[in-house]
Amino acid sequence: MFRGRFEHFIDGKGRTSIPAKFREVLQSTYRDERLVLTNFDGCLWAYPFKEWEKVEGKVASLPQFKKEVKAIQRMFISSAIDIPLDKLGRILIPSILREYAGLKREIFFVGMTNRIEIWDKGAWQKEFNQSQENLDAVGEALAEFGI
Repeated sequence: MFRGRFEHFIDGKGRTSIPAKFREVLQSTYRDERLVLTNFDGCLWAYPFKEWEKVEGKVASLPQFKKEVKAIQRMFISSAIDIPLDKLGRILIPSILREYAGLKREIFFVGMTNRIEIWDKGAWQKEFNQSQENLDAVGEALAEFGI
């Protein structure tokens, strides 16, 4: 499982190192160092290839003529790109995805159990602060889920 958050840098070409803890999860749990990157919710979502196949399968099984299904396919699925890790544990984030997420030099990798989110540092700090402000409501929702 991916957990924790790590501050990293992205270079001018769009390269960044995957945090060592996350690389360990890719190697030990998935035995595959490919990620699928896509855009959603103001950041990038990075799935191990096996997890992405599950997501794609679920979306493919939805009623294809529903407006909401077409919207998720057009936004989420069509933006997905296979990204291999290089020998140094780095990925190259395509410019179109960097632009969507507003990634500048300082970024955050955020563990989200079966996926990783990649945020611009300023956007992450804003999102984290908003989550902190809504903690009471989040706690109530978690209690309803039995957590």
